[in-house]
Amino acid sequence: QVQLVESGGGLVQPGGSLRLSCAASGSIFSINTMNWYRQAPGKERDLVATITSGGSTVYSDSVKGRFTISRDNAKNTMYLQMNSLKPEDTAVYYCKFNMRAYVWATFREVWGQGTLVTVSS
Repeated sequence: QVQLVESGGGLVQPGGSLRLSCAASGSIFSINTMNWYRQAPGKERDLVATITSGGSTVYSDSVKGRFTISRDNAKNTMYLQMNSLKPEDTAVYYCKFNMRAYVWATFREVWGQGTLVTVSS
């Protein structure tokens, strides 16, 4: 069974930085697209950033220029470098991989458990 484990969340002051990680474990044949989402209290879960298997990236307007998504295919890991953090970035951040466990398997989406990021002075 594949699991995604997130780390790197915490409390940071406005203007500060954090780096989130999302590592996959278990049976993994290939990973296609990777995503970061976030969900603020009382709000819907929103897409923050996407990175394709080829390394192309897309960001939401709210984080463009401040956040950087990256991946290490050898480690089955994705990262989110978050700079110039604002109080409105406070949320639970979730990772999602589109992946397949075996060569004969179909691609499916797997979610991480979420990590809390709090931006406050």
